[in-house]
Amino acid sequence: MNIRLVALGMALTIMAVPHGVLAQDAKVGAKPSATGETRKMPFIRPDAQAYLDALAKQPRPPMNAQTIAMIRQIPPEQLAVMMTHAEFPVGEIAVDRQLTMDGPGGKIDLRLFDPRKDRAAGPAVVFYHGGGFVVGSIATHAGLAAEMARQLDMPVISVEYRLAPEHKWPAAPDDAEAAARWVAANGKQLGFDVTGLILSGDSAGGTLTLTTALALRDKPAAVPVKLALAFYPMADGSKAYPSLKEFANGYGLDSKDTGFYNEAYAPDLNSPRHSAMLADLKGFPPTVLATASLDPLRDGGRAFAGKLAEAGVPVSFYEAEGTIHGFATFRKAIPSAQQDLARIVHMAKAMLAD
Repeated sequence: MNIRLVALGMALTIMAVPHGVLAQDAKVGAKPSATGETRKMPFIRPDAQAYLDALAKQPRPPMNAQTIAMIRQIPPEQLAVMMTHAEFPVGEIAVDRQLTMDGPGGKIDLRLFDPRKDRAAGPAVVFYHGGGFVVGSIATHAGLAAEMARQLDMPVISVEYRLAPEHKWPAAPDDAEAAARWVAANGKQLGFDVTGLILSGDSAGGTLTLTTALALRDKPAAVPVKLALAFYPMADGSKAYPSLKEFANGYGLDSKDTGFYNEAYAPDLNSPRHSAMLADLKGFPPTVLATASLDPLRDGGRAFAGKLAEAGVPVSFYEAEGTIHGFATFRKAIPSAQQDLARIVHMAKAMLAD
């Protein structure tokens, strides 16, 4: 199989493209069920619909170990170019610097984005990319990390944590926690004094945001966690929420792909280090949690936000209506996602101000 074709297919996988199901099924209206009854289809934004319609026409290989092995042969920067067709490039940014730290499984690469060349003491964002714990990288999510740095006017440090199937759970949360602790304690290497942490990430990185926040609550880092900012995380893998079935196919996160991710990553679904929902959430840092209304992971995110509120944790919840999992990294292909990101960042700034 041609490696470039596989890479293109993998790009569709990272962007959570449905396989074998036409996205037009997601339009508003009625659709016959297996019993002959009609059911109302949920609202989907026109630009999200156009994105799914276009991607549904693209052939791609199945998501499996062979595909991953081929993907690993492609240089990371080249692979990132193939994978970011739906996202904006890094754009203008004052600081874009590579760093390296010692992690629990070896060296961990970091990448610092900052809209200011000179930075006074203040908080820093630690960012974890998405990709099902199997794919994705600093490079594939550089556009989002840089945009967050600009909108928050804060330095963002993106983390290259270990991926499955080569490194199964808990390698990713181990690296995520280690990176947050390193950032908290190493302002001199970053070029400014770090006074607090904002933990953030999308999808799998959103999950790592939650698990790292728990770890640093129970054993604090050198500086406090000021905020957890999670985009459509997998908050609870221990149970099947209704949205998992409702949006299993045709809405951007195919159930066959997520099945492979879970098999490759092999987490303990009942551990709070994977399913943060199972933890006692008292003392969790203030949180902004974003979901998408057409996301299989939606209901778990909703439930987690509710449990935070019940535990007395300050929480702001945003659900992007009519769009899909991964929208924050589809801003070029789904223009309305840029407004979603701006609203979520505004909520985070308001939470930090409080």
